[in-house]
Amino acid sequence: MTSALKWFKSSYSGSDEPDCVEIAIPPTTPTIHVRDSKNPTAANLTFTGASWTAFVHTVTTATRRA
Repeated sequence: MTSALKWFKSSYSGSDEPDCVEIAIPPTTPTIHVRDSKNPTAANLTFTGASWTAFVHTVTTATRRA
């Protein structure tokens, strides 16, 4: 399943930036797959759409702590 996924990085990452996560959204299932761009053959994480949305919301609205 994951070999057929189309993976992409954030537009904030340059093509030469290895420290990034990649995500894939399959057209047939309501899931989000996340993997380490430095190790694309390692296991990836799979989230439901709702849990991914909650995660992104939390990350983008959280107050930074020193």
